[in-house]
Amino acid sequence: MNTPIPMVMFSARRYDRDSFDAALGEVADQVAIRYVDTRLTTDTAALAAGSPVVCAFVNDDLGEPVLDRLAAGGTTCVALRSAGYNHIDLAAASRLGITVVRVPAYSPNAVAEHTLALILALNRHIPRAHARVRDGNFSLDGLVGFDLAGKTATVVGTGQIGAIVARLLWHLRCRVLAVDPSHDAHLLDLGIEYVDLAPGLAEAHIVSLNCPLTPHTRHLINADAVATLRPGMMLVNTGRGALIDTAAVVEGLKSRRIGSLALDVYEEEDELFFEDRSTEVLGDDTFARLLTFPNVLITAHQAFLTHEALSAIATTTLSNVVDVISGRPCPNLVSQS
Repeated sequence: MNTPIPMVMFSARRYDRDSFDAALGEVADQVAIRYVDTRLTTDTAALAAGSPVVCAFVNDDLGEPVLDRLAAGGTTCVALRSAGYNHIDLAAASRLGITVVRVPAYSPNAVAEHTLALILALNRHIPRAHARVRDGNFSLDGLVGFDLAGKTATVVGTGQIGAIVARLLWHLRCRVLAVDPSHDAHLLDLGIEYVDLAPGLAEAHIVSLNCPLTPHTRHLINADAVATLRPGMMLVNTGRGALIDTAAVVEGLKSRRIGSLALDVYEEEDELFFEDRSTEVLGDDTFARLLTFPNVLITAHQAFLTHEALSAIATTTLSNVVDVISGRPCPNLVSQS
């Protein structure tokens, strides 16, 4: 009987353990998982010594120094339990002979539905209303929202997630504009119009960012873009934190060019999210500034967090690992060219 290949999972939370334990099933004789709560860094990479496979999340450090230490400890495969891979140095991985695999899709509905939840909660001031009622304050002052029907919503990025966001907004009778070099035929059939970014931003009452982070999309929403926005518009980002220049967005909030902001991702989230920091003084002044605005709603990268998504992530990750250790072609290999 073959000995299972060890895999060390960093940044493992209870929901990760539950979903991966449930998904092990028939591959339990091929993969043995050791869960590590801590984030992967140069200081913690030694915890993976002797393990051919490391499983990492979006907040783990996969820069060249970390990969060097992993390779020195015998790691030959990094299994990302995420779709995004901008946090790994692919050139270094290629140099070190480390295979990188990912989960390109798990539950686009999860992220799309969370996007819609943020839009509705922000527009109708649900968090403030809930807090008031719990305090015995039943005043409605300051809780006025707007009808989504008839408003223009621009969805930037119409991949699997963005296409669902666009359809959900269309069903709420928004005029939906889409920004993407590739056009989704189903969205076109609904009458959704594809436009360039500039008019998409200028005309929108709501802008939803659902595109990947690339050199081209980094700081897509910067000071110049903010200046073109419809005064009082709503900006929602459930894509990648660095799609927006946070300092520019703060200025947009102060000038009221941006009327409200919802974030599930943040450019500097690596040092903040996924940990309980309720007893700490936050050292990130920009993030702390965001928290002072009554028209800002932030969740800590939880858009993916559904039972269905976690199950799909675990199943696909384990399938990827088995493919790699068995020498079979893996459909979710990350190109290192």
